[in-house]
Amino acid sequence: MPDPNRVAQELFDALPDRYDRLAEVLSFRQNSRWRRAMCDHIVGSGPGLVLDVASGTAGVAIQLARRSPARVVGIDLTEQMLRRGRANVEQADLVGRVGLTVGRAERLPFADATFDGLTFTYLLRYVADPQATLDELVRVVKPGGPVASLEFFVPPNRFWRAWWWLYTRAVLPAGGWLTGGREWWGVGRFLGPSISNHYRAHPLRWHVEAWEKAGLADVGVRVMSLGGGLVMWGTKSRG
Repeated sequence: MPDPNRVAQELFDALPDRYDRLAEVLSFRQNSRWRRAMCDHIVGSGPGLVLDVASGTAGVAIQLARRSPARVVGIDLTEQMLRRGRANVEQADLVGRVGLTVGRAERLPFADATFDGLTFTYLLRYVADPQATLDELVRVVKPGGPVASLEFFVPPNRFWRAWWWLYTRAVLPAGGWLTGGREWWGVGRFLGPSISNHYRAHPLRWHVEAWEKAGLADVGVRVMSLGGGLVMWGTKSRG
């Protein structure tokens, strides 16, 4: 079985310069809406320090800093994505409040209970052990701190699922090729089967239970855009 971390690096190494623009185009501009819905569950608590895992080009980290008083640390596996992210942070004039570093979600280089809140985006399909990764994410959050995530989803309604299947298997690869070249064609071919396989092995009920096992309470779920996106949130237990 291929290493999920290596798969992620190979997919995203060549994408940074066009990632933000094409992510919006190929998601029908839903990606930014999903991100905002995720961040809503963090910024309301007025956090002082937030960790953004799988930060990529720092879109979520920048939004968190703009919408709250927080300092934000973004961590990602792919150096090339973070280089683009650092340029985005500089352009947003947030160099003093957003810092980016290379690292793995499965082994975070931070002490227990360091952060007031945490976000992670499109992460669990790229790790070998999703439950252990969730445990590690929750470890670095202070008791009472909010955690929120964004992931792709498979529409539960059969009608929309059929259209989703057609889009992810045919339109997305073709659109990626036309707008982003071979690299985005490869991502387009990968995404649909990757999403389907993940939820076949880890259905939504599993996700909720995994969050609870990791020490999160009041776990909430919001299925968005007819089932194309999934936002989850919870609070680290104080006990």
